[in-house]
Amino acid sequence: MTLLVAGLVLFIATHLLRPIAPGLRNAAIAALGKPGWMALHGIASLVSLALIAYGFVVARENGGQMLYYPPTFLSHIALTLMLIASICLVAGFLPAGHIRTKLKFPILVAIKIWALAHLLANGESYSVLLFVTVLAWAVILRITLKKRIATGETKLPVFVSAKYDAISVVIGLVLYLAIVFKLHEWVIGVSPLP
Repeated sequence: MTLLVAGLVLFIATHLLRPIAPGLRNAAIAALGKPGWMALHGIASLVSLALIAYGFVVARENGGQMLYYPPTFLSHIALTLMLIASICLVAGFLPAGHIRTKLKFPILVAIKIWALAHLLANGESYSVLLFVTVLAWAVILRITLKKRIATGETKLPVFVSAKYDAISVVIGLVLYLAIVFKLHEWVIGVSPLP
């Protein structure tokens, strides 16, 4: 699980740098310029995601210790939660409807739901490590965003139209069905259906 851990550490370091060590980030921007910093951050992010993906595959092939054995009904709950996560994810990329304005950061909500749903359905040590880490990161990031909102550093989305809620639901449902019936098995190698 060394590669998985390395990927997670790099991911956390690159994605919590701004809220945890803003001075370090600002110094890097001053030294590299904004485009240089964005390029470095982007490369580090891609490397971390590649390490996580490859590390997860290697850990799964080597077999991990089962920390708990989820009952089958939790798979059904996980599938239901993933529908909600899919809708939230889509809402985060569209102009603000009610979903986006109420959730404030729907992509983060989607990530937290995704991590929780997968913790309910998977008890292997490598799965728990991945999903607990991502869930903790999302919670920490949301807390720091709340502080940035209070200082005015981050702006909340402003409502545009309810039509974007309908679009979020439709596209989210299509995304969900594609993931459940094909993409999850094709990309991850495991069908999410119990």
